[in-house]
Amino acid sequence: MTLRLPHSILRPLAALAATLPLLAPASSQAQEAGAASSWGLGLAVAADRKPYRDFDDKLQPLPLLTYENRWIHIAGPGVDVKLPSLGPVGLRLRSRFGFDGYEAEDSPWLAGMRERKGSLWLGAAATWDTGPVQLSAELLADASGHSKGRQFTLKAERRFQLGAWDITPRLALQQQDRKYVDYYYGVEGTEALLGRPAYEGSSALNLQAGVRVGYTLAPRQWVFVDVGATRLGSAIKDSPLVNRSSQPAVTAGYLYRF
Repeated sequence: MTLRLPHSILRPLAALAATLPLLAPASSQAQEAGAASSWGLGLAVAADRKPYRDFDDKLQPLPLLTYENRWIHIAGPGVDVKLPSLGPVGLRLRSRFGFDGYEAEDSPWLAGMRERKGSLWLGAAATWDTGPVQLSAELLADASGHSKGRQFTLKAERRFQLGAWDITPRLALQQQDRKYVDYYYGVEGTEALLGRPAYEGSSALNLQAGVRVGYTLAPRQWVFVDVGATRLGSAIKDSPLVNRSSQPAVTAGYLYRF
């Protein structure tokens, strides 16, 4: 028997999954102080606006869990295995579950469409803290075989500490290959209708920007709000399933660090 979460749960998890890796600076503070490991538990509320036409977006509270030691970093649906560094470049093996996809009942425009499933993504990441900015690169492939696609992301971010406040702006470029775009935004010939023509996706380059603002309530208590948006590539915007050029997302949460 296969356990499947309803899409009403998966949609806010998608926004949370995108934000959780940003919690790493907060969780690593204990390690910098010499602790063998650190973990956190809390609650978040996340929502993102899917680009699909008339999509049924919902807001929902979700549990928040982080854990980090010398070799492992866990943030919600993502797990990193840390590898020995190459000079200033940190290396990691990365796995995360992607909550992309939809069911036909999520929108009238998707009626008659075959379900697009979320996937387990596996790959590697590299980080380089240059001082003024932290750079990272990530290459992931669909290990579940649903889309058979790949994603490559280049990101730059900078964390500013202002007393109890911390502010982390970020900017990223994400390339999604033809197989990914065709699976999630394409329309097969058997799915085509009047007003929804067949569409074969191609590679897309998306621009992502956002900022996270956190506040330390007490030595172990932290609250944050993260606001971001993704400017979608033309291969996604041109899909007959899509009616917007950007995908905004908001996440707010509370984390207690043990």
